[in-house]
Amino acid sequence: MGDKILVIDDEREIADLVELYLQNENYTVFKFYSANDALACIEKTNLDLAILDVMLPDGNGFEICQKIREKYAYPVIMLTAKEEETDKITGLTLGADDYITKPFRPLEMVARVKAQLRRYKKYNSPLAKDEKVFIHSGLVLDVNKHQCLLNEKPLSLTPTEFSILRILFEQKGNVVSSERIFHEIWKDEYFSKSNNTITVHIRHLREKLNDSAENPKYIKTIWGVGYKIEK
Repeated sequence: MGDKILVIDDEREIADLVELYLQNENYTVFKFYSANDALACIEKTNLDLAILDVMLPDGNGFEICQKIREKYAYPVIMLTAKEEETDKITGLTLGADDYITKPFRPLEMVARVKAQLRRYKKYNSPLAKDEKVFIHSGLVLDVNKHQCLLNEKPLSLTPTEFSILRILFEQKGNVVSSERIFHEIWKDEYFSKSNNTITVHIRHLREKLNDSAENPKYIKTIWGVGYKIEK
């Protein structure tokens, strides 16, 4: 039994194609054509990743993403038929880790799934070698436990948000460019270098940290260069 992946798309040909390619990689696929059936699966199945179509006959992928993020931290990839930037930003803001625009190459989809699972497992593995706990002004990031606390209260971060915070902590005092953050998180050649993707994640992180771009306590923007956490 491979990693368990949820696939939701009302276009049966696409859902079937995604299922075929994932099964060829030995993943276990839970495929649905509607939101309601998928929501039942989310509640009772220990999933490792979800691929959600935005437009569904009985709901939409954004709503399902929100439901997942209420309880789970596993990666979420959105499928959208539109090139509209607003759809992509909405998905990222609601806790999605990546998006794929239709039509897409099946091998690109598989590469993105692998990248997300690698990253998620790396920072959730009980066999992580180094004890890493970062602390800064009431913010605690425990890499081994994949736990973030703000003033001793648990903070719910998506896998991507957690990775960005870890990268900034590891380079504390140094400026980290958007391109470097992107490369650290998504190493596969299929990913286009989108500064806007990082910008959206940083903005969402700041909201959760009650931080501001103008008077940052945690994440400081160095205009035209990147981001940093002060020493």
